[in-house]
Amino acid sequence: MLLLGVEGTGLVLWIIAAAVGGAIFSWLLIAQLTGGTISRARKEAERRLETAEREAESIRGKSELDAERFVRQQRETFDKEQAAAKADFKKAEKRLASRQDKLDSKLDRLSSKENKLDQRHESLLSKETAHEEAIVSLQKERDQIRARLAEVGSLTEEAAREQLLEEVRQYAEHDARELSQRILDEAETDARGKSREITLMAIQRYAAEHVADSTVRSVRIASDDLKGRVIGREGRNIRALERATGADILVDDTPGVISVSCFDPVRRAIAGEALAKLVEDGRVHPSRIEEVVASVRADMQERIKTYGSDAVMETSIRGLHPKIVEALGKMHFRTSYGQNVLRHSIEVAFLSQIIADQLGLDGDIGRRCGLLHDIGKAMDHEMEGTHPVIGAEFCRRHGEKTEAVLNAVAGHHGDIPATTPYTPIVMAADAISGARPGARRESMEMYVKRLEQLESLAREHETVTEAHAIQAGREVRVIVDAKKADDALAFDIASKIAKRVEEEMTFPGEIKVTVLREVRAEATAR
Repeated sequence: MLLLGVEGTGLVLWIIAAAVGGAIFSWLLIAQLTGGTISRARKEAERRLETAEREAESIRGKSELDAERFVRQQRETFDKEQAAAKADFKKAEKRLASRQDKLDSKLDRLSSKENKLDQRHESLLSKETAHEEAIVSLQKERDQIRARLAEVGSLTEEAAREQLLEEVRQYAEHDARELSQRILDEAETDARGKSREITLMAIQRYAAEHVADSTVRSVRIASDDLKGRVIGREGRNIRALERATGADILVDDTPGVISVSCFDPVRRAIAGEALAKLVEDGRVHPSRIEEVVASVRADMQERIKTYGSDAVMETSIRGLHPKIVEALGKMHFRTSYGQNVLRHSIEVAFLSQIIADQLGLDGDIGRRCGLLHDIGKAMDHEMEGTHPVIGAEFCRRHGEKTEAVLNAVAGHHGDIPATTPYTPIVMAADAISGARPGARRESMEMYVKRLEQLESLAREHETVTEAHAIQAGREVRVIVDAKKADDALAFDIASKIAKRVEEEMTFPGEIKVTVLREVRAEATAR
């Protein structure tokens, strides 16, 4: 029993051990079999994953190609539609442009028709106004005729004759003005071309240079201390200098300058040079002043003769009296509107010669007239009268016997009638020389006064309503009342104003008078 029990236990243990070992073996076997299956499953999964990725990549590439193909097709379709739309738009734009052109053309035609209608309307209004004025005028004439008839009925034969003659005289004066103006216009038209040709040729052939000279004589000093030396103790030096030269010495607060003033240009030049020498020398006292002034005066007298002789030689004029030559030399120190009178006279001489030659006259006489025309300015500060009268008398007294020269000297400003053609030639040459740019100048005050005087003279006529000086005073525009002045009277007014300007004003060059007569017709539409 015990043995059976021990053997039974062993058997059980062996069975248990066999069961455990089988279990372990089974587990190992299962584990080995299971691990291979998993490995194969993983490999199969990886393979299928790669296959799926390749299929997905293929599908994606195909999709992208399909998408690009679709986009390209859509873009081509859009481009075709856009091109068609642009073509339609251009056609529509052309149709609109054509319609716009047609509308513009129609608008222009309508505007032209409207302008024509406006012009016709204005013409009708003007004609209506003229018709109304004519009716009023006829009514006035009818009333006047009735009044005249009533008046004639009570007039005597002598009174009626006088009244008739007065009316005829008025009509004759009007016709005479028109005829005179027509003749003047025709003559001016014929002469303008020839005169312009001659004037331009004279200017071109004698192209002289001119710079306006200063009329103020000033002496520069190195230091203002010299002013006290020039004045001297209690003013004895400056009084001695003024007494010796006959000029006024002006010592003011202007730094570095002492001014000399005198009506006689020669004395002013002597005083200026003497003062300059005294200031340069530094010795200023009465005896030294008299010595220097005497030396300068003697030197100035020689220079005057030299200037006169040079002018005579330059113009090749013979037979002049020494006093006339000396007067020409004095003109070197005289200025007119800043223009040196001697150089101006020489220029006028050559211009007169050229103009006279062009007109078939004696050029030598023209040159002689031009040189001597302003000789009166050399002594007009010493005697009364205008420089043309003084110059003519001076030339006559010193042996000038040529009538053309005497008349040109006395009449080159229109003071006396011209008896020879050389006088207007000198007047033209004088105007050309004075009108050169830069040849003359005048102060602003004198310029403004001249413009005011010019406008004032033009306004004094009873029919003038406005007057304006233009072109720097070389032209005056005059507006007359159209109701009081007709065309013939307008020309007469221009001539009268020009004559008054010549007689009452002094000016360089020439002044043009333009008279305007304007009729304005106005109407108001409501």
